[in-house]
Amino acid sequence: MTQEIGERAQLILKTLVESYIREGQPVGSRLLARDSGLELSPATIRNIMIDLEELGMVASPHTSAGRIPTAKGYRLFVDALLTVQPPDSGEMVRLKNQLNPGVSVESLLESTSSMLSNITRMAGLVMVPRREHTVLRQIEFLPLSGDNRVLVIVVINGHEVQNRVIQPRRRYSESELQEAANYLNAMFAGKDLPTIRNCLLSEMGAARETLNGMMQTAVEMAEEVFAPAPSGAQGRAAAKGFASAVGGGMSGAAEPGYLLAGQTNLMDFAELSSVEKLRQLFDAFNQKRDMLDLLDQCMRAEAAQVFIGAESGYKALDECSIVTAPYEVEGQVVGVLGVIGPTRMAYHRVIPLVDVTAKLLGAALNQR
Repeated sequence: MTQEIGERAQLILKTLVESYIREGQPVGSRLLARDSGLELSPATIRNIMIDLEELGMVASPHTSAGRIPTAKGYRLFVDALLTVQPPDSGEMVRLKNQLNPGVSVESLLESTSSMLSNITRMAGLVMVPRREHTVLRQIEFLPLSGDNRVLVIVVINGHEVQNRVIQPRRRYSESELQEAANYLNAMFAGKDLPTIRNCLLSEMGAARETLNGMMQTAVEMAEEVFAPAPSGAQGRAAAKGFASAVGGGMSGAAEPGYLLAGQTNLMDFAELSSVEKLRQLFDAFNQKRDMLDLLDQCMRAEAAQVFIGAESGYKALDECSIVTAPYEVEGQVVGVLGVIGPTRMAYHRVIPLVDVTAKLLGAALNQR
């Protein structure tokens, strides 16, 4: 796209975008002549601005003689003219202290979305981790005192440990539970959890009358452990932890999807403050489907991505920009995080901040 305009026009556009992001006011030719460092007259600057406007890079609001960047202008700026500013030392210390691998996954995700929001004064979001393949390494059953309850301990994907309490129809002895665990480990260690669930609940469940006592115990335990999570708040609480991994994600977040913090910050930006725009935005946040579709696309990227205005493909986000970056666990992308704000956002700060935070979150999850 830089081939469309010469070096002088690129510098003028860069100066204009930086000024508009900083001040939020249309930028005039006199200011550009002063701040660009080019020894050009205001008349020459105006001619360059007319060329940029014809190319769709800038627009002239009706109420001002100055220009503002368009989505196309922002895109050229982000792709070719941006000078990034990595987080300062204080922000890095804050990020590292908050992303403590010793806390739960829920706390890590909540801290991440809150920090992105607090540092940028926009909305921060973190996608709940997902795994394309969640592999069983080992399963153990331990009887609990007092009733039929059994503690299930599962190791997945090498070293992730998930715990869940189940309540089978009758009480099983410690030896019965050990035999059932041995059988399941021998049959299914190294296989992904959806495959295990489908095999146990369809094929083995249908032939349960032909199974011996030990295998019947294994089937009942498997039905309790690998069954889909119940619906409703009580079901979500029961499923928290191990069941979320069985469903294709990873332990941690109380709900599938993503965590969003600071969405009310968007009300502080004049370009987003109309009641109708805010209603559309908050509806999109609450319904989650469109946002999750967009985040799913971002999971396939290897680096930070920036959607400017209508590039997201969702009308509610036409006045917004979204900066995302994927985060990894054990070398596998399991989610993305990002910042949502107006198109007039400080891209030079937000892009490196999102990228660094994604790396720090992945490192924290890897250490758990």
